[in-house]
Formats: sequence, C-alpha cells, structure tokens
Amino acid sequence: MIFISEAQSAAAVTRSLAFDAVRRALIAAIAPEATSFPVVLGHASNPQNRFTIKSAAGATLAGLKVGSYFPTNDAAGLPRHNSIILLFDQSQGRIGAIVEGGKLNGYRTAAADAVATDALARTEAEVLALFGTGHQAEFEVLALAEIRCLTRVMVVGRSPERTAAFVEGLRAKGLPAEAAEAEAAVRSADIIVTATTATQPLFQADWVRPGTHISSMGSDATGKQELPPDLFPRARLFCDLPEQSVRIGEFQHADRAQSLTAIGAVLERHMPGRQSAEEITVFDSSGISLQDLYMAEAIIAATKTTRDPASQTLSGMVAHE
Repeated sequence: MIFISEAQSAAAVTRSLAFDAVRRALIAAIAPEATSFPVVLGHASNPQNRFTIKSAAGATLAGLKVGSYFPTNDAAGLPRHNSIILLFDQSQGRIGAIVEGGKLNGYRTAAADAVATDALARTEAEVLALFGTGHQAEFEVLALAEIRCLTRVMVVGRSPERTAAFVEGLRAKGLPAEAAEAEAAVRSADIIVTATTATQPLFQADWVRPGTHISSMGSDATGKQELPPDLFPRARLFCDLPEQSVRIGEFQHADRAQSLTAIGAVLERHMPGRQSAEEITVFDSSGISLQDLYMAEAIIAATKTTRDPASQTLSGMVAHE
C-alpha cells in the first residue's frame, strides 16, 4: 500500500498538476462508466466540526475522499480544513493508496474553477471580483492568475481587518488586489468568484454585466447559497455534476426546468460553452470525488521516482502492506 503524507503531497503539488488532473477528472465524470455516489455529510461530537465523504468510480479509479472542516482548530492555531483520499486496489478490494491532502484539496478546488473559467470566460477578461477571504480564496486567485492576465482583483470580505490583511498578502505575491464593496466589485468584474460559506445571496443579479463569467465555489451542502436565483434565467448554467449540483450545490436554488451542462461535456466539445461576448455564464462547483481520485493518482505519479516496483511502496515513506 502506498502512503503519502500531508507534507509529501504538499511538496509535490503544483497548479499545473492540479489543472491537468482536475480537467481529466471533469471529462471522466461524463463517461458512461463513471459513477459518483451520494455525498455523506456528517459532524463530530461537537456539531460545529463537520466532515464530508465523497466517493466515485470511473474506468480506472475507484475510491473516496474524506474532507473535514473544524472551526475549533482556530484555538489551537491549526488549519480548519483537512482531507484524506483513499484509492482502492480493484484487483483485491483493499486500500491501494492513502494520500493526505489538506493543501492538495485547496489546489484541487481552485483548479476546477480555473478549468471552467478558462473554458467559459471571455479571453480578454481581466477584472476579478472575489467574495471571501478565507482558506480557499487565495488558492482561487492564484489559479485564475495562471489562465487570465488579471489587471485588477477586487476583494469583498465581511471583516475589514481580514480583508485588508488578505489584500496585502495578495499584493505581496504580485497581484493587483484591492478591497472593494460588493456592488462596485460586481459591476466592474469580468469574472466573479464566490468562495464562502454563505447561506444567502452575496450580491444582486442586476449588478452583473453582460459577458461576465461567475464561479460559485462554496455551495456544497443543503442550504448553502452564494448567488441570486434571479440571475439564472439570464445566464447559461454549467456545473461539475448536474445531479449533485441540484441536490447540494448552488443550483439547488435554480428552476429545475432550466438546463444544466456538465463542464466535462464542454471540454470534450460535446456541448457548446460561451456562445457570445454578451452571454453570462455561471459555473457551480459542488466538488466531485473523481477530482480527488485523479489528484491522488497525479501525486503518486509525481513521487514515483523512489517507488519500489516489488512492493509498490514509496521508499522512505510510512507505507505498509
């Protein structure tokens, strides 16, 4: 069995690795042999500490990811988010690999945004409005800066102090960030990204300009909501997995009669993406397990130089048969 620790996966991951792995996963998700199983939402003994189990099987990979969100970690100075991926050895029904992936998960989620935005946003899009200043927000900006030349990053946060600190951190990385109010940011944006835990819309639909692309990255449970539902009839709607998006994603708040397109179908050119410069496009990322499985496979491949072919372990790592 292969075991890759948090430190090892964090050292191996890159934005290009994540982009490629997630792109392949989103395409794999539309294949006839792909199955994504219902998401399990649970909590620890303290109900505010939550975990999610997402599992899937594709043509070559099967397994699951357990992601946790423990806000009580703040008191211990530890990250709120953590993640672990299990890949099955399908020839024996055993666990073939365990990949710890707290940081990996941030790259994976942002990569889904980057893949969808690259496919749907106007090529000349350069002004980003970002809602959120938490764990995931920086991953989102850095991933989008890889696929579009961002000339302005307008950050909308609830806390002025946290927003200022977040903006300063982005500037230190060479990004043209500034704090902004919601309406001004939305009215100026070519791309809008929401990376929050919101349960009600973050802005008004009539603030959104024609030609804008929007990615909702935070809605992954019943009751979560980042976007105004009256925006949807004006837009074309895309997502990672339609049947999951309408259950726990942003499109649980959409009219069920409105058409949803899996982004994998756009990537494979089975369905059209953006069709005009004036069109508004919306992508909902509720997060699918195939993304995690493909990320784990890519990390295993990236660390294979020390693989022991006989035992299929990684030498120097904590690995056991």
